[in-house]
Amino acid sequence: MNLNFLNLLSRMPSACAQGILWGLMALGVYITFRVLDIADLSVDGTFATGGAVTVMLIIGGCPAGLALLVAILAGVAAGLCTGLLHTRLGIPAILSGILTQFALYSINLHIMGMKANQTASLKKYGMFFENGKGFLVSSRYIPAAIAVGLVLAGIVIFALYTYFGTEQGSAIRATGSNHAMASAQGININNMKVLGLALSNGIVALSGGLMTQFQGTADVNIGRGAIVIGLAAIIIGEVFCDLFFRKGANFGIRMMFVVFGGILYYVAMTVILWLKMDPNDLKLFTAIIVAIFLAVPYLKNQAKTSFSRAAKHAADGKGEK
Repeated sequence: MNLNFLNLLSRMPSACAQGILWGLMALGVYITFRVLDIADLSVDGTFATGGAVTVMLIIGGCPAGLALLVAILAGVAAGLCTGLLHTRLGIPAILSGILTQFALYSINLHIMGMKANQTASLKKYGMFFENGKGFLVSSRYIPAAIAVGLVLAGIVIFALYTYFGTEQGSAIRATGSNHAMASAQGININNMKVLGLALSNGIVALSGGLMTQFQGTADVNIGRGAIVIGLAAIIIGEVFCDLFFRKGANFGIRMMFVVFGGILYYVAMTVILWLKMDPNDLKLFTAIIVAIFLAVPYLKNQAKTSFSRAAKHAADGKGEK
């Protein structure tokens, strides 16, 4: 194969920009997967909802920034539906997410005027400024997209770090850590689950809206596989976080590494495409990457256990002599 390394380097800025935006989505998944200990599968639909709401409002003349705020509210509403299905109707969390995701497919079609995709001209609309005005001339201006993505990621991480340090945020974390103990402390765990799911899906919808503005188009299937990408970013980020911070890292640093994991994931996908592998196999490679990084902590602990056992046996043997 004729592989041009310079061509790979030229793709890296775009991969970083997309990785940051998907890393934002992974922060939403992190809230349910790690903080609440819930597998929320509604994010595939919520991501597309954020994109659909954003592009339709922009086409209708709404400022891009305001469109993102409405997209966040739409994501929060979807998260509330998932939470209420789970807590008020007693439907298991994983099935509640599937039901919401399933319903959002039709809702997203209605939002986009019964079309599978809608496009907002990149020449006319910037990421936050209309008619190509301001610093961000176009959402295809990669350095600006990276800068805005990093700033927003920093704002979201700071806001989450602050919120989860409050009494209510601590109650959500306690609910995810130990339902029974949290309930015994007088915490309404059902309300905490609903709040966590709403917050998570709001962030996912924000990511979907940003990705739509970056690409210039919204598609009803844009969120397909989002949960897997989010998990990949989380697992990759956690592995590197534990590698750099062997004595442990606080909540804020872990969230930073989740965004970093999103960047690494997209860099890996870009390298795979650069190697001229079949794009249809990307989901297979994603599954393999997630499986490998999921297995790393387990295999590492197994190795430590094996070495400690061997050392103990060796010490026992010397003692007997």
